[in-house]
Amino acid sequence: MAASRVLLLLSGRPVSPSFAQSVCRLLGAGPGLGPWPTHCGFKRGRLVLSDGSFPDASTTLPLQSSDQTVLLTRRTSTLSLSPNLWVPPGGHVELDEELLDGGLRELWEESGLQLPQDQFSWVPLGLWESAYPPRLSWGLPKYHHIILYLLVVSQESQQQLQARIQPNPNEVSAFMWLGPDVAAAVATTEDGTERSRHLPQELPPSILIVELKEDGGARPLALPVSTLLRTTPTTAEGKERVSSGTKFALRLWLQHLGR
Repeated sequence: MAASRVLLLLSGRPVSPSFAQSVCRLLGAGPGLGPWPTHCGFKRGRLVLSDGSFPDASTTLPLQSSDQTVLLTRRTSTLSLSPNLWVPPGGHVELDEELLDGGLRELWEESGLQLPQDQFSWVPLGLWESAYPPRLSWGLPKYHHIILYLLVVSQESQQQLQARIQPNPNEVSAFMWLGPDVAAAVATTEDGTERSRHLPQELPPSILIVELKEDGGARPLALPVSTLLRTTPTTAEGKERVSSGTKFALRLWLQHLGR
């Protein structure tokens, strides 16, 4: 029904979008977060959207998709370093490897996603200094890292990426697409912050994730949002939670969105 009420004009020619197609992408929305200017009119009960000016266009309006989510993966429980933590795909940069190349390689190795060079944009978000274990009560630090968070914005929709994702079961036990509202709540639970005064009351009780099964398949699962709001425990219990560095990166992502 939605498609019958919307008419797209691409290079002056009418196009009927399917349910699975992104109107933003069809109209030539560029890389980044938008919004993008779109020529708009109303004719015979239908909204007319065009990538260029047309005779009956009444105005030019900003168009932006609500498809703003960030991919997080849960590290497997068998990893010796930071097991069961929710983090963005990432890892070590190889010698003589460019930072972006290293990030895209790790994305592919952990999630199976390869992004065509002309279909994404990127910006560096920030640096995080990390030690593991994260608390002295767990023992003396064994690892010390400088983490650079890169924001890579794909021109593909979440649904298109979801159709191609193939997580590496040796490193990833689950993945999810986290939206801005829940991300804002998670970001306020960073260690040392006051959690209770910032959390919105409208938070959903759970969020949908995809968990990998032992037989190689995957299943949707409702994860309690309270799991994502946990802070670093005083003892090394291996509880599922979002890493402190990831919460820092989520704050930077939200600032980039203007939230």
